Amino acid sequence: MSEIYISTDVEADGPIPGPNSMLSFGSAAYTADKKLLGTFAANLVTLPDALGDPKTMAWWQTQPEAWTACRTDPREPAVVMPEYVAWLKALPGKPVFVAYPAAYDFLFVYWYLMRFAGESPFSHSALDIKTYAMALLGIGYRDSVKKNMPAAWFDKLPHTHVALDDAIGQGALFCNMLAGRRAQS
Repeated sequence: MSEIYISTDVEADGPIPGPNSMLSFGSAAYTADKKLLGTFAANLVTLPDALGDPKTMAWWQTQPEAWTACRTDPREPAVVMPEYVAWLKALPGKPVFVAYPAAYDFLFVYWYLMRFAGESPFSHSALDIKTYAMALLGIGYRDSVKKNMPAAWFDKLPHTHVALDDAIGQGALFCNMLAGRRAQS
């Protein structure tokens, strides 16, 4: 079974799930050759006892369009996460979680999957784009930031802090990195 790369971006109101809520997430399913197979996105109702982190909420004040986008028509996580699992399982390959940074996005998605769907089609694994860049470029992790990555890795896609927009852009970035690596072989 081939791998399907699920580029995922999360918007949240703080640094950790539970005390904070995932407000929105978007996933774009890509084949290794950058064919976009489909997308999934949802805005979520906040957790009942969670509060927005003051620093994160101050940042959201600087992003009014993205805030409005992630608060439009929020749905219950107990409904959305099983729908997401079904979407992942219907893809024509094994899903691989991909994010920039994976440590943050996967933390929220995995926690929500386990709490509200009782399973994770990703198992316990996530592929971090920044770590992959570090390996490809032969530089330190902290130097593996977008401004130090080759321009050829980037498509002209917006980075809006709207989860699905960012997931699509980061998925294209990852696929371009894969293509660059294959060209070097």
